[in-house]
Amino acid sequence: MKVIDRLKNSDKTLFSFELLPPRKGRTLDTIYRAIDPLIEFDPLNINITFHQQESVYLKQADGSIQRRIISKRPGTVAIAAAIMNKYNKTVVPHIICGGFTKEETEDLLIDLNFLGINNILVLRGDPPSGIRDFIPVNGGHSHTNELVEQIIRLNNGKYLEPDLKDPVATDFSVGVAGYPEKHFESPNLDEDLHWLKKKVEAGADYIVTQMFFNNEKFFEFQNRCKNAGIDVPIVPGIKPITTLKDFELLPRVFHIDIPQELVTASKKCKNNAEAKELGIDWAIKQSKELQANGVPAIHYYTIGISDNIQKIAREIF
Repeated sequence: MKVIDRLKNSDKTLFSFELLPPRKGRTLDTIYRAIDPLIEFDPLNINITFHQQESVYLKQADGSIQRRIISKRPGTVAIAAAIMNKYNKTVVPHIICGGFTKEETEDLLIDLNFLGINNILVLRGDPPSGIRDFIPVNGGHSHTNELVEQIIRLNNGKYLEPDLKDPVATDFSVGVAGYPEKHFESPNLDEDLHWLKKKVEAGADYIVTQMFFNNEKFFEFQNRCKNAGIDVPIVPGIKPITTLKDFELLPRVFHIDIPQELVTASKKCKNNAEAKELGIDWAIKQSKELQANGVPAIHYYTIGISDNIQKIAREIF
């Protein structure tokens, strides 16, 4: 079933979550261990993130430096297919602009179509590690709305090769990202909303937000979207605090604010275990308020940890 159909037809707030692919050399057991405790809550979908290749520079015996291109977390499409087959649940692999030409993207979409995976979350993607600015590969997409447009063209049976005989249309449902506190590269909230609207006008069915810790930021974002004419479902994204280091790491990496009330409470935590419990309590509080305000679903960023998500879900779903 398509994610958008369940979002539009459900009479309650639905549960979804996101997983990282295991690092190269690991097995799917880590994924399954994270999923197993959450299946009881009938997830709307299980998202699998995509990670661009990275450059690694290795010093050789002669003193020279060799550049190698590696994938630290390969296998997003295969993992999505394995999860779908094992659990009979809707999977949503992420598709990114970075690192792909239009032709490579089309081939990836064809593979997904062959596998019967017709839900995807489309993102521009971050620059590779160590690189400041996003630069598309030659022949790739610069912006997410361009990638959405390519997918919608495929849904209309329009492939990159114009002379294909009787091409069959795909049937993808497309989600995109939204930023309640704006994308860090946007100069202001209005410009950020301009680009979000372009993604929706290109054909995106729904929006999943970046993590946030202040629900008022989300409600303000909802109102701005409504006033801008963005009328697709908006799913809030929640990331529970798991360690004391999160209070420094998350604002730095994701360019988000943490409310002073939560920061003050964290100063009473003596260790990571107490910080994790604080994160659970705060996420439950957030989730209950979001649910009371009628959000169509709540999406949880697990980062491969699910015991805390299980505790939250038991209180909400």
